[in-house]
Amino acid sequence: MCMVTSNINTGSSSIPTEPTSIVDPINAAILSVSEDRIQGFQRDPIGVIAQESGIDIETVVSRIQAMLRSGTIRRVRQTLMATNLADGALVAWQIPAESLDAAFSYMYDQDPFSGHVVIRTTDSTTPGSNYRLWTTLKVPQGYSINKHAAFLQEKVGAEHHRLMPAKRLFALGVGHVRRKNMPIGAMADDLADEVMPEIVTLSDLDWQVLVALKREFEPNEFVPDLWAARAREAGVDFETFVAVSESLHERKVIGRFSTFLEHVKPTPGNERVTRYNALFHWAVPAGREIEAGRNIGRFEIMTHAYWREGGAEFKNVNIMGVAHGVDRTVLLLHKAAMDAHLASLGIPVTYTNVFWGGRSEIKPSEIAPAAYREFCLNNDIDPESMRA
Repeated sequence: MCMVTSNINTGSSSIPTEPTSIVDPINAAILSVSEDRIQGFQRDPIGVIAQESGIDIETVVSRIQAMLRSGTIRRVRQTLMATNLADGALVAWQIPAESLDAAFSYMYDQDPFSGHVVIRTTDSTTPGSNYRLWTTLKVPQGYSINKHAAFLQEKVGAEHHRLMPAKRLFALGVGHVRRKNMPIGAMADDLADEVMPEIVTLSDLDWQVLVALKREFEPNEFVPDLWAARAREAGVDFETFVAVSESLHERKVIGRFSTFLEHVKPTPGNERVTRYNALFHWAVPAGREIEAGRNIGRFEIMTHAYWREGGAEFKNVNIMGVAHGVDRTVLLLHKAAMDAHLASLGIPVTYTNVFWGGRSEIKPSEIAPAAYREFCLNNDIDPESMRA
């Protein structure tokens, strides 16, 4: 493959500022791959990005470093299939209006186990529209997600919460750049895969490697020999680090290697990767959840798609998914295409809704059992009392 270079002068005396815009052609080519196309554990993820994007390795490294330093990329990390490592759920929180912002801040700043934290609204008063705060929550193996959610409810003054664990996953991959000009209704030829969350038990060595593997990269750590320093951090030789990581991949606990952009907030230069994020809800008949979910997951606009049970609070919705975009009307057109597709298959939808994201922050949920014990001790909680 012919690699594209950026013709950067690498002399120490005069290095021009690297472009950090997401619309720069070289950056766009890199991001269209690096956001969500590098699946599983790769021995040389930077080499894969270079190969798939057609950009030489030196330029891939320098551009991602520059975008990370500038804030265009908010983090670079090896993601995990956390649903296979810890009990997890989407949580909707009913919180008094005067406590909403404080609850948001606590979940983001002080609870390591809450990941996506989003304030959502609906276009009109609908079932569940009084649940304004939405979070993802994962609690490490051996501990109770119900007990942790009860702790959070008391801590932030919530009136009620609804835990919605994923029964199946159909789509998971946030690639904003490649979705930017996606045709309305674009979908894959094949049905989306159906993935059932299954908790995998890890050894001490597995955790030792995994904790080093998952830590996000600082700009100066993003170098071609990416994993050598992480092997040293884990206290193992390089080949052991790779062997354990590949074993974790085979056991389906490794997600993708990814560069994450801001979901909503503008990047430097006031560029927006997305402006809106929409949480779509559908209620389909019992027994047709997998069929409906695999069809919804086919649509390329969907970054997430799940079978989750919303219960009576949300009029028994059972298929949920998230799409991002810069134009609210376009997102609704995409949803209309999904609705029409379900109808064409004879899958009745008894109820549907859209929850729009407003203020939002995203961080990886901590899934290490040692981190949970430390959290408990720091909050005057007996860790044993939080056991499942």
